Amino acid sequence: MMYGGELAAEIAERVVAAAKGAGLSAAAVNMSDFKKCKLGEEPQTVVFIVQSVENDEPPESAGSCVRFLKRKTNAADMFGKMKYSVLGLGDSNLLLDRQTTTAKDCNKVGQALDKRIAELGGTRMCDMGLADERTGLTEVEPFIEALIPALKEALAA
Repeated sequence: MMYGGELAAEIAERVVAAAKGAGLSAAAVNMSDFKKCKLGEEPQTVVFIVQSVENDEPPESAGSCVRFLKRKTNAADMFGKMKYSVLGLGDSNLLLDRQTTTAKDCNKVGQALDKRIAELGGTRMCDMGLADERTGLTEVEPFIEALIPALKEALAA
């Protein structure tokens, strides 16, 4: 699990615990340490859990990883051996029009990350999750429930 942001770190630990509870090997790694993970250099199964903060920006800890992934010089098949999923965490309370916003509106970083990894050849394990702090992050548990079987299948292949 690669996480970006304080809230993302907490959720990553929950996902790791759920994965271990299902008999899988899992660890949480800060996105600031992405170079150590050698993304795209070998077959990998990765779950990205990232926050969107004010102005639809990634948190500081995820910034360098997000910028790396956005590089136009990345090979089109860079993640051809990667199976991945993304959980975006946002807070629609930070948006101007709070009455009509949803988790989709406050999770631009997660959405951009999911799209970019797919463009670079990654294979999505399960649908992207989008959670909103304003609604109590109620979308997190259903994401984890869908993710664990997808992880089992991905790791068994």
